[in-house]
This record gives sequence, structure tokens and C-alpha cells, in this order.
Amino acid sequence: MKRKTFVMRLNPGCAEEYKKRHNAIWPELREELHKAGVSDYSIHWDPKTNLLFAYQILAAGASDGDLASKEIVKKWWHMMADIMDTHPDESPVCDDLTELFHMD
Repeated sequence: MKRKTFVMRLNPGCAEEYKKRHNAIWPELREELHKAGVSDYSIHWDPKTNLLFAYQILAAGASDGDLASKEIVKKWWHMMADIMDTHPDESPVCDDLTELFHMD
């Protein structure tokens, strides 16, 4: 098991729309994430900076790197591109964070 954290950027005024879209996450996207070994996935918003802090667990030996090639993931990125900072391929700009402390 590996904990993964990263930061993304939400466009100003888009928090409610972001939440609405994620509350209706597509079952086939959820299934693809689970198949990739992703679990315990949460995203938190800082309203002062519009930063989104994401946390997820990756199963032992799993990698979420293949998700970028999945059509359902690309479709999700396309739907989200109007409300967040993205690359030219519409993937979200993500900055990985380094864990400095953890307590169970």
C-alpha cells in the first residue's frame, strides 16, 4: 500500500460545480480507478487559494500511471477542463506532494 497526495488548481468560482460533478462520478470511471488499485480517494478544497488537495491509497504494486491512457479518464478530463487548470491534453495539472509525516 502507498499513500499518494497531490495538488490541483480549481478555477475561481467553480467549487460548487466541481463538487456537483464529483458527486455524480460515473460508475465506469470509479470501476477503472478501482481496477488500477486506487482506493480511499478524497479531494479537499482550500477556498483561499483554490487549491485542491487529493489523497488516495494505491494497492501494493499498483500504479495509477496507466489511467491516462483510458478513454473513460480522457472523457472525464474533457468534462472537467472548463473548471480547472489543465495541460493541452486536458489532463489536470497535478503537483505531487512529498509526505513528511504520517501517524496511524
